[in-house]
Amino acid sequence: MTSHSEPARHRPRHTHGDRVVAALRTVFGDRLRSVVAYGPHLDEGHDGTFSCLALVASVTVADLEACAARSHGWQREGIATPLLLPEEEFRRSLDAFPLEYAEMLRAHELLFGNNPFDGVTIERADVRRACEAQIKSHLVHLREGFIEAGGTPRAIAELVTASAPAFGALLRNIARLNGSSASDRAAATRDGARAARLQEGVVTDILALERPSALKATDAARVFPEYLAAVEQLARYVDAWNV
Repeated sequence: MTSHSEPARHRPRHTHGDRVVAALRTVFGDRLRSVVAYGPHLDEGHDGTFSCLALVASVTVADLEACAARSHGWQREGIATPLLLPEEEFRRSLDAFPLEYAEMLRAHELLFGNNPFDGVTIERADVRRACEAQIKSHLVHLREGFIEAGGTPRAIAELVTASAPAFGALLRNIARLNGSSASDRAAATRDGARAARLQEGVVTDILALERPSALKATDAARVFPEYLAAVEQLARYVDAWNV
């Protein structure tokens, strides 16, 4: 599956991007190759921590120490620790982290250097294998969490609410597996739900929980059976999927 990068429609907070790029240029000098912003803050209606990927020619312990000295300042400003990777390591790890890199490819913006996602190929077989592991881990987590909740509605509601963002990610990965080119977060999520033939009602309820106070705690607990069934359906779907 070959995907070509496109500029994100919603620009990140420039002050954060500028500060990270300036700091990394100070640390790495001409060894800094690319800096790319990624994550939910690029999607409409989402905020949160500013995240970026930085590709460099090499990473030494001294580089890590220099970045560590800046970490508290980054945290205070809402900037996540940059994901630092040597260029060659990045290229050789596309098959190891296909879902993570594909999500970056879906919504990213170049801040410095050459775009590392230009011409990137992520194999569908790698995506399918990673989807299977992710979905089945999520399913196990939900079952174990429900047992540990001991039948307490509030604890069940917390389990459902806390896992809602991961459920959305599962659906976007299913969409990606099926070749969806949607760059919009909501559209990609819906594409995945339709591909797996999930009930629209439970998908809407769970995704609404990504917004604070979207559903009351008791309502979140009420949708657990349908939610569990939806994830079980995802597991069956990915098992039967063929490249």
